[in-house]
Amino acid sequence: MHTDNDDIHRYDDIINLEHHISSVHKRMRRADRAVQFAPFAALTGYDAVINETARVTDKKSEPDEDVSAMIDMRLQILYDNAASRPKISVTYFKPDDKKTGGEYVTISGNFRRISEGERMIVMTDGRNIPVDDIFIIEGDVFNTPDIF
Repeated sequence: MHTDNDDIHRYDDIINLEHHISSVHKRMRRADRAVQFAPFAALTGYDAVINETARVTDKKSEPDEDVSAMIDMRLQILYDNAASRPKISVTYFKPDDKKTGGEYVTISGNFRRISEGERMIVMTDGRNIPVDDIFIIEGDVFNTPDIF
């Protein structure tokens, strides 16, 4: 029969020996030793795939004729006032790099010019906004009263 007392005496011959230090292998750093016990991810990248699948994107909505006309009018006002570098806020659709759809982004800054060849609004800080993706343009430059 096995008793707890037997367990206590089982290691009597080695319990007081000095800890062995290898002459062949360097002592492992504590941080490296701790890594051995880190959780193991059998499916590397699985969490990233799940998160990417769950990420929601918006669908680009096409503006109606009135909104398109307003955007064109405001682009003309910007073109005419480019020298004054007006401060504007532009909300536009930014396509997603990885999946269908994208998101609506609003940026603010000073207008520099319209690149007609590339159909881009160029801001003074170098950011470019595709004209075809613009949802709305706002700014004090558009608040001037119409003169008839």
